[in-house]
Amino acid sequence: MNPDNVIDVARLIQLAIAPVFMLTAVGTIIGVLSTRLGRAVDRSRALEDRLRQLPPEGQNLAREELLLLGRRVRLVYGSIVLAVLCALFVGSLIAVAFVDAFIDIDMSKFIGLLFIAAMLAFILSLLVFLREIFLAVTSARSQMR
Repeated sequence: MNPDNVIDVARLIQLAIAPVFMLTAVGTIIGVLSTRLGRAVDRSRALEDRLRQLPPEGQNLAREELLLLGRRVRLVYGSIVLAVLCALFVGSLIAVAFVDAFIDIDMSKFIGLLFIAAMLAFILSLLVFLREIFLAVTSARSQMR
């Protein structure tokens, strides 16, 4: 085995570590989002079960909360989709970087585009997540009044 090739592969592995840290962050965000999604779905199911037992004014409030929970579920779902897209872009970036090292084609621009796409998906995921948090906090404050 040529020592220069081993050094090149070792350097490539070192360069792939940064995207792997990003994958860890995205995986953590997906875990948080999944928990929020589960809690919103569980709350929706509980409200739907109690809906028939409530008096008419209570049913109206429960329906309003169900609508809000539906919006929150859609936002969390959208954020999860964007986070998964980010992870797919990062994984593709790592794979393409290794392919680029072994074949004689310059894929640096494609790798750069994959990184930009990953960052945009991650930023959008966080913005949608922030919107869901805003809805949750706003609804909690209005219920406290």
